[in-house]
Amino acid sequence: MVAGTLMAGALALSLTGCGGSADPTERLGRRATETDASASPSGAASPSASATGAGQAGAEAYRKWGLSGPLQYAPKPAVKPLIPPAKPDRVQVVDRIPVPADDKVVFLTFDDGAEKNPEFLKMAADLKLPISMFLTDNIASSDYGHFEKLRDNGSGSTINNHTLTHPNLRTLSFEGQKKEICGQQERLEKRFGTRPTRFRPPYGNYNDDTLRAAHECGISQLLLWRVSMQINNFQYAEGSALKPGDIVLAHFRGPAELKGATEIQMTTRMLQRIQEQGYRIGRLEDYL
Repeated sequence: MVAGTLMAGALALSLTGCGGSADPTERLGRRATETDASASPSGAASPSASATGAGQAGAEAYRKWGLSGPLQYAPKPAVKPLIPPAKPDRVQVVDRIPVPADDKVVFLTFDDGAEKNPEFLKMAADLKLPISMFLTDNIASSDYGHFEKLRDNGSGSTINNHTLTHPNLRTLSFEGQKKEICGQQERLEKRFGTRPTRFRPPYGNYNDDTLRAAHECGISQLLLWRVSMQINNFQYAEGSALKPGDIVLAHFRGPAELKGATEIQMTTRMLQRIQEQGYRIGRLEDYL
C-alpha cells in the first residue's frame, strides 16, 4: 500500500497540479511531455449520441468559441468499465478510466475555483461541456453561486470535494486530513444540498491516511489524472498524446495565473487539442 501510494503520488506530481509556481517535474528529475498535438491522428471519432445531460450544440456555438468544428460526445456506456475495488475501509483510487483501446474518450475536470468568469458559464452551456468540478472552500466559496450555475446548466456537470484549504495532505495527521475532507463535505452539503462521493487531493498528494479519512467522510472514490492542461497545450505523465480513458486536469484560473491568457482561451485550446487527436468527451460520472 505504501509503495503504491508513493508511486501514485509521484505520478500525480509529475503533472502541474493545483497551486505552486515551481515545476514539479523538475523536482522529480524528469520532464513530462508537453506537445501542441498539431497533427491529427487517423481514425478521428465519428459523431455519436451525446453524454447524459450533454447534447450536441449548434454549429454557430463552435464558431463563437473558436472551434473549427463540432465537439463529439461519448454516450453513457451500457456497462460501466470495471475498476479495481478499494481495500476495506479505504476509498477507490482512479487515475484513468479503463475503457477499450479503441474507445477514444476523455473526461474534463476543473479544480480549485479561483476564477469565476461569467463568460465561461456561457461557453460551457453553449458547448454542453460535462465538467467534473473539484472545489476548495477557501478559494471557491466567495461565489459558490457561480459553480451552482455551471452545475445546473443542463450539461451534466458535478461538484466534488477538493478540501477546505488546499493543503498537502501528506504533511497532515490522520485527524488533520479528516478535518480538511469532512469539513468540505459539510460545507458543500450545506450549500448545494448533497454530500459529494468523489474527492481529489490537492497536488495529487495522498497516503493511506488519506484513503481512510476520505472513507470515513463518506467519499467512495479518489480521482487523479494523467494529463493536465497548461496555458496552451497538454502535459502528459507518459508519452506525447492522449490515451483512451484519460482524465484531463484543468483549473478555474484567470490571467493572473495564466500569464495573461483567459480561462476561456485556455479551455478553447484544450478543446482544440482534444479535437485534433480525434477524441470524444465523456461525462466522467457516467463511467464510475
